[in-house]
Amino acid sequence: MQNVELIATATFGLESVVAEEVKRLGYEQVHVDNGKVTFSADLGAIPRTNLWLRTADRVRLKIGEFQAKTFDELFEQTKALPWADWIPENGTFPVEGKSVKSTLYSVPDCQAIVKKAVVESLKKRYKQEWFPEDGPLYKIEVALLKDIATLTIDTSGAGLHKRGYREWIGTAPLKETMAAALIQLARWNPDRVLIDPFCGSGTIPIEAALIGQNIAPGMNREFASESWPVIPKTLWREARAQTHDLAQYDRPMEIIGTDYDDEVLKVARRNAREAGVDESIHFQRMEMRDLRTKKKYGCIITNPPYGERLSERAEVERLYREMGKVFGQLDTWSFYIITSDEQFEQHFGRKASKKRKLYNGNIKVDYYQFFGPRPPKPRSDGSPD
Repeated sequence: MQNVELIATATFGLESVVAEEVKRLGYEQVHVDNGKVTFSADLGAIPRTNLWLRTADRVRLKIGEFQAKTFDELFEQTKALPWADWIPENGTFPVEGKSVKSTLYSVPDCQAIVKKAVVESLKKRYKQEWFPEDGPLYKIEVALLKDIATLTIDTSGAGLHKRGYREWIGTAPLKETMAAALIQLARWNPDRVLIDPFCGSGTIPIEAALIGQNIAPGMNREFASESWPVIPKTLWREARAQTHDLAQYDRPMEIIGTDYDDEVLKVARRNAREAGVDESIHFQRMEMRDLRTKKKYGCIITNPPYGERLSERAEVERLYREMGKVFGQLDTWSFYIITSDEQFEQHFGRKASKKRKLYNGNIKVDYYQFFGPRPPKPRSDGSPD
């Protein structure tokens, strides 16, 4: 089977999480860089990675990479790449671009040059002067970084955070890919209780349920490369069949999402139904200050209000102090909290075991991780030590 080089793009700070996922899928030749994970694989990796990657933004097919300091260099080297191996005569191939610290800083000019070069390359193969562009989508990106041009085609279409279940969203939602990353960074497993006391539209509980039952995040959506003639339909059928074979729909879990807003909880319940995990999550109206549990061990993973507006800061600081008191009563639990407030530990009243810099959209945030004691291993009869 044909070998390809793929790039799984990643939100800043999540590259290592994406790389772990790629390796778990069996792809070992992995290179991690800022905002991306590059790996070599067979053609079947295009369906598999699109269906299974939980924390990547999208999967791009790398066509070529070279130094380009002039428009002539960009044109000639782009033209020399094997575009017709992928793009058919009726393919639709818009070009987008970006340029960072490069001599060729005009992105519109670079896009125009690449478009012209791809057309010339296709003319040579197909022996025709005009292309209708009314067929499958092949969105090309020219990315220039320090005069190195990387040419890729997007295989995903809509970003991988669009799982297909979130038809209804609350205000300022956390992306599904980020929610999945928070859960993976917490090393949560479905044998432990998980509570999100600021669950909003339910993204963290839903992503946890998908992870816990090993449900592929892309199972219920389509991808741009599904319509590419060069990828045999059998590869997509086999990859999709595997998602059903590996899912553990009956795995029991205890996942709880709470929020003070009844309307947003209605949204969360609808989203959970769309994702097929509504029976695995208990959503409940509750103020954070009323949070109680009889469970001795568990995880809180949450995305509380940040107080980005000056007028909200005092209220949010009070909330964080209250969180510290409420969570402090759960002395055998672990807490994982994402916020942009750099003084969070001071308000919370406790120093985090570990802190990780991330970006939630365009907001710089920290992921504060407070590790509780390890639960005892169950005895052979199923009871704890």
